[in-house]
Amino acid sequence: MSFNLSQTEAIGHGTGPMLVLAGPGSGKTLVITERTKNLIVNQGVDPSRILVITFTKAAATEMKERFFRLMGGKRYPVTFGTFHAVFFSILKHAYGFRADNIIKEEQRFALMREIITRMHLEYEDENEFIGDILGEIGLVKNSGIPLEHYYSKNCGKEIFEQIYQSYEGQMRQKRLIDFDDMLVYCYELFTQRKDILAAWQKKFQYILIDEFQDINKIQFDIVKMLAEPENNLFIVGDDDQSIYRFRGAKPEIMLGFEKAYPQAKRILLDVNYRSGKEIVETSLRLISHNEARFEKSIHAHRKSTQGVSYQMYESPLEESRAIIRTILEGCEKGKSYNDFAVLFRTNTQPRILMEQMMTYNIPFRTRDNIPNLYEHWITRDILTYIRLAMGGRERRDILQIMNRPKRYITRESVDDEVIAFDAWAEYFYEKKQPWVAERIEQLEADLRVISRISPYAAINYIRHTIGYEEYLKEYADYRRISEDSLIEVLDELQDASREFKIYGAWFDHMDAYTEELKEQKRQQEMMTDCVSLATLHSSKGLEYPIVFLLDVNEEIMPYKKAVLDADLQEERRMFYVGITRAKEALYVNSVKKYNGKEVEPSRFVEEMAEKKMEEE
Repeated sequence: MSFNLSQTEAIGHGTGPMLVLAGPGSGKTLVITERTKNLIVNQGVDPSRILVITFTKAAATEMKERFFRLMGGKRYPVTFGTFHAVFFSILKHAYGFRADNIIKEEQRFALMREIITRMHLEYEDENEFIGDILGEIGLVKNSGIPLEHYYSKNCGKEIFEQIYQSYEGQMRQKRLIDFDDMLVYCYELFTQRKDILAAWQKKFQYILIDEFQDINKIQFDIVKMLAEPENNLFIVGDDDQSIYRFRGAKPEIMLGFEKAYPQAKRILLDVNYRSGKEIVETSLRLISHNEARFEKSIHAHRKSTQGVSYQMYESPLEESRAIIRTILEGCEKGKSYNDFAVLFRTNTQPRILMEQMMTYNIPFRTRDNIPNLYEHWITRDILTYIRLAMGGRERRDILQIMNRPKRYITRESVDDEVIAFDAWAEYFYEKKQPWVAERIEQLEADLRVISRISPYAAINYIRHTIGYEEYLKEYADYRRISEDSLIEVLDELQDASREFKIYGAWFDHMDAYTEELKEQKRQQEMMTDCVSLATLHSSKGLEYPIVFLLDVNEEIMPYKKAVLDADLQEERRMFYVGITRAKEALYVNSVKKYNGKEVEPSRFVEEMAEKKMEEE
């Protein structure tokens, strides 16, 4: 096999630290496996002294199999594994941990549910809250932030500290560890037991790390200790593809590698073997707008492809239909569904596209869990109002919305399975609380209005006249979360209801979509030829002949929560990842209206189209 000059230099590297900047499609897996072979065959290194670390189990398995094939099928005792797998094997030797000491995901959720119930915390979407809190606990551990200096995004500071300490206490009591503990315990072990550290340093004399841009502080601190004293640390990655800051990944670690190791050599793998020339040049124009990065001159190996096209559409519906037309035309010309991928910033974006694909019988596979808008708790509230407007009087429906917004109605007043509004109001008149009775009468009057109008008008009425939107703002404030994400659900639901004139037709559509979605999920595993739908995050590491980037608009891409410069740089890196998934053709789409509101094209559209202006 022939290698280009930079690949040859990286593969032949001997001792000491080396930083390999591996742009998209530049053959980083090839370089890691070939260098591992080179260490054994040409430099006489004992294979059991070599450690290759990746970020995912799938990547570790692929790397290992590729290496064994390279070695003619002989299974050399090189250690391939994720950070967690490697650190857990160290803890197994030190503390006698076994696989059953690792807490399962459902156990973590159950433990956290127990804690928040005991603390009498109530949240609309309990699973979402628990997931967010567990994510924050992981962030605290991975970043090495002292708990007293951390401010939660999901609840008050003191509440978060209580939850954290309860969680940690219960874990220790049950002798359980989670994935983040594997890092914390390993760091503490190496810091406190120099004899154990020395034994592992002797064991792993050559360390190769893939996707180094995704490393977090505690992982790097452990690796630095492990690599001493020889510092045979061979790191491969692309700072321009660092997109996991929310998990604690720090691109600054890669950018500062040469400060930590002044003797480190640096190599740029400067040939992109994946994408056509126009796609590569477009990606470089975009990413050059980021300040904190390694400058790179990358050229494409493939010269002629369809390239990059940009299109503006009136609405997501028009955009979705255009994507479907392009896919169907491509398939008529000999392409398969597998050749196409649609990428997006958030997992709520593809609903309209999915509805249209179902209509046109186009098979698709989602790489992420795409939430069903019609099962969101906000949608359930709105539908409950409408059910009551259509004559429903069930106790559970009344309980769900009677204090959304706050009407100060007590649960004791609702004790029958079916509620009569006049008797309900009378209950409060008798209790000398006429103001509550009047609110019940107002609710009944509101329901009469809702019964006579279209779904779109009904949502508008519930939001603004009844005051449901105000309730959401108060809830967001209580939860310490962004009210925008809640209002967005209302916007999307209202926009989705626009084409339906009567409730029955809208309900039928929701039921059919929900059923079809379940059917799609059931069939996904069996599908061999289908269009891929993925968020930018989950598309990393993948490649497709033809890629569509959905809704490239301000507040979507870059996302509206990206306010600080560091956030915007991360959004730009995400967009760069999206562009560089495409091999032959890239379609960048913007819309004029999103959820019924006018939106601007993303600043990234201009950045990728023009050369960066030189500063005067």
